[in-house]
Amino acid sequence: MLIARAARELFVEHGWSGTSVRAVAAAAGVSEATIYAIYGSKAGLATSLIDSADEGADVERATAELIAGKDDPRAQLRALAGFDRRLFESAGDVLRIMIEGSRQHAALADAYRMGRDRGDQVRREVYEAWPQSVWRPDMTAAHALDVAAALCSIDTFDVLRGERGWTPDQIESWWATTLGELFFGSTDER
Repeated sequence: MLIARAARELFVEHGWSGTSVRAVAAAAGVSEATIYAIYGSKAGLATSLIDSADEGADVERATAELIAGKDDPRAQLRALAGFDRRLFESAGDVLRIMIEGSRQHAALADAYRMGRDRGDQVRREVYEAWPQSVWRPDMTAAHALDVAAALCSIDTFDVLRGERGWTPDQIESWWATTLGELFFGSTDER
């Protein structure tokens, strides 16, 4: 879609605050009224970019991997780590814009939180389906959500990729292995 592509390019180039609906409309060759009719607001336009970010990370693939690994928590952790890696690779620019804008605009903060909540809901459902016997004694599904959010974040991805020179494959592998150790203990299969 021309509007979404124009919005993404302008948000990436100029940031949240430096991009106006008028500029997006001009770049897309549509009227401002068209953008407001489709997206409702600048925050609505940005929210649509979150939806396209999920698609770029291949939600269908992640879903298939989660289903295929339903009896293997480590396989499901690998599927979730793979999704996060693809999300940050394909839409890290959008996520950074959302984070920047959410500091100043409540509507964008709500949109960003909604996206995070969707991811948390999937993880919660996956984690809660695992038998208690696989967890370390000091780990719960609720605590695991917090651990995963801290470890598998855009900030961690950026530091490892940009500052430390890790490849996306290395990051994904480290996430899956580290979460497995934190959640389940030893790397031996239980």
